[in-house]
Amino acid sequence: MVHRTVRPATQFPTVVGLDPAVAAALRKRLAEVADSAVLRIIEEVPSYAGAWSGRMGEVIRNAVQLALGGFLTLATRQDADAPKAPAIEGAYQLGRGEARAGRTVEALLSAYRIGARASWREMADTAVEAGVDSGQLARFAELVFAYIDELSAASVAGHTDELESSGRVRQRNLERLARALLTGAPADAVNAAAERAGWEPPATLTAIVLPESQVSHALTALDQRTLQPTDDVPGLPEGHTSLLAPGAGSATARRTLLRALQGTEAVVGPSTPWLEAAASYRRALRCDALGIEGLVDSDDHLAALVLAADADARADLRARVLAPLADLRPSTAEKLTDTLRSWLLHHGRRDAVAEELFVHAQTVRYRVGQLREVYGDRLEDPAFVLDATLALA
Repeated sequence: MVHRTVRPATQFPTVVGLDPAVAAALRKRLAEVADSAVLRIIEEVPSYAGAWSGRMGEVIRNAVQLALGGFLTLATRQDADAPKAPAIEGAYQLGRGEARAGRTVEALLSAYRIGARASWREMADTAVEAGVDSGQLARFAELVFAYIDELSAASVAGHTDELESSGRVRQRNLERLARALLTGAPADAVNAAAERAGWEPPATLTAIVLPESQVSHALTALDQRTLQPTDDVPGLPEGHTSLLAPGAGSATARRTLLRALQGTEAVVGPSTPWLEAAASYRRALRCDALGIEGLVDSDDHLAALVLAADADARADLRARVLAPLADLRPSTAEKLTDTLRSWLLHHGRRDAVAEELFVHAQTVRYRVGQLREVYGDRLEDPAFVLDATLALA
């Protein structure tokens, strides 16, 4: 439904009641007066330059002619209730069309002033030639400008309503585009959504997951092309939302993005080609599930993401690696597990292991001896070393 800006009706002056012969003379020149008014508008208002030759020129000419015809109907009636609805509706639709064409309301009002002046000059000359007396001519002028005031107000209302309506439609299209990207819709569907939204795709997009309460702060610092879906997107934690920020494809651009998000608890996914933004979103969600506090760059937690990719498989691997320690006392098994992990990560450097575990180097030597008794040659087997490193990392 089209919303219309409400405006009080103009109070028209006393009716003119033009003589039928005068009205006939005016009506005969209606098309000529309309053409003259349009040409003067095009000459004097820069944003209308070149409009006469195109479709918009015909629309403007028809609107002017409709307005003049409505005025003559009003001026020849003997009562103040002459119907103005067609002309008012035409003016309203003209305002909507001008907004769609990208012309400002200032340009629209300038066109009305210039068109009214040009039309009045020619109509007044014709009316005087047809024998209108000075008193009737004065009432005629008053009626002209009251009528123009109402038409211009209707056009401004149409212009305003079109901008509001098109803004809402574009915002909705941007939200749908964001959802299509985050859910991994087919490329042709995403490209069509971007075209509908009038959104120029960047080379890359970066998904961001953050609390809803921090979105306003983030959007003020991010690129104005950043997308945000409002519909529920699968996978989002309660109270969180997602954004898709352009750029951040280089190390410098990523640092800039992270600086812009300082002070938030955002989780930033990797930068991906814009049509692959769903991959960035999925990684941001997985990184968010790690429970790391503060601003999180997923690129800094790739190993943790790999290890957390299949928690059940990792638990099974850990159980298999530690199976030889199952018969030991729990306290002994725990100490040897910690020693095995540190020994693997420090590549057998005894002093580094001792420093990490806060024990003497001789204690490390003793525990490694125990591990060799339990595991034997497996401690030298690359396949076992890999399994144990992954299981205990």
